[in-house]
Amino acid sequence: MAPPTNRRPGFSRRAQYSLFTGYIVAIVGAGLGAVLLIVTALSPHAFASVRGAASDATSPAAAATAQARGAGQGLFAIVAGYIAAGSQNAQLRHEAEIARVRLAEAAAVSDENRRLKATLALMDEEPRPVAAARLIGSTANSSRRFATLSVGSDRGVAVGMPVRAPLGLIGRVLEVGHRTARVLLITDTESVVPVRRAADGVAAFAQGRADGSVQIRLISLGVNPLKRGDVMVTSGSGGLYRPDIAVAVVASLTRDGAVARVLSDPAASDLVVVDPMWQPPSDVPVPVPTKAKR
Repeated sequence: MAPPTNRRPGFSRRAQYSLFTGYIVAIVGAGLGAVLLIVTALSPHAFASVRGAASDATSPAAAATAQARGAGQGLFAIVAGYIAAGSQNAQLRHEAEIARVRLAEAAAVSDENRRLKATLALMDEEPRPVAAARLIGSTANSSRRFATLSVGSDRGVAVGMPVRAPLGLIGRVLEVGHRTARVLLITDTESVVPVRRAADGVAAFAQGRADGSVQIRLISLGVNPLKRGDVMVTSGSGGLYRPDIAVAVVASLTRDGAVARVLSDPAASDLVVVDPMWQPPSDVPVPVPTKAKR
């Protein structure tokens, strides 16, 4: 219901006095305000002491408000910094993962380049290899040790050809297909390779043990002249393997020879070359190794 437009107080004197008093107070207040404005305009420093007193009276409340405002801003800054730090840490972790992947890729490329250079160095040697290939498969749990080459008769590979890696002899070709070939590894029990000690030519032969090592058996029995760390290389006796191809390093001694660790692990030698079968020149006799001293 809308209020009546007639604001007359009626016949109540109390109401009339109250309304009159309100008018008087309003007029006096307006007049006092006008006087204060005029005085302030004419003399700006007239009420400086009053303003100073008022400022002093309200300073504790103002200080508390400022401190609360500063604390709030600091809290917001801490929360914002924590959120920003979390996002930055996540970004840094992501970048570190990417860098780790790139580093692994670079290491793989470097390793691949090293192996390719080693293979190229093999192919630059004399005699020229028949083919370069990869070992694409090998036996792992069998007592026999075979591997599969990625080349076959289409590249001129034939049965009996030696197979070697940059570190040494791998084995010889046992079977040949059109595009692949089977290799008998030197660690197979049926593999026998004529070898000699690189330092002085002590003759022996290396027979596979089917466990990644070879048994070195001396031809001349007597006092065992071998020592740990001796390097055994092919001797060239009987043909097939040309002389001075690294084969194994003596790891432990036995009564009639030693057990040696092969230098070229087939599991870690994916790039290999196939050599032609070697025959000693007919006019140059193969030197006979000296007998070990008794």
